[in-house]
Amino acid sequence: MEPVVVISILGGCILLLLFIGTPLKPVKMVGQGVIKVLIGALFLFFLNTFGNQFGIHVPINLVTASVSGFLGIPGLFSLVAIQTWVM
Repeated sequence: MEPVVVISILGGCILLLLFIGTPLKPVKMVGQGVIKVLIGALFLFFLNTFGNQFGIHVPINLVTASVSGFLGIPGLFSLVAIQTWVM
C-alpha cells in the first residue's frame, strides 16, 4: 500500500476514536491479560535458566505462559510438578 493511504486510514481511525471514544473496560482487560502472559513467559525463562542446573525444563508456549502468568508462582510450581512427574 502507498504510505499516503496508510496514513490517511490511520488518521481516520484516530478521528473516529476521538469522536466516538473507546470502550475502556475491554481494552483494559485485554491489556492486563497480555501483560500477565508476558510476565508468565518471563517467569518460565528464568525457571529454565536457573533450573537447567537441576534438570528442570518447562517449554515456553502460550499455554504454559498463561498458566504461570495468571496463577503466579504456584502455577509455575505446578507446571514443574506436571513436567517432572506426569510427563
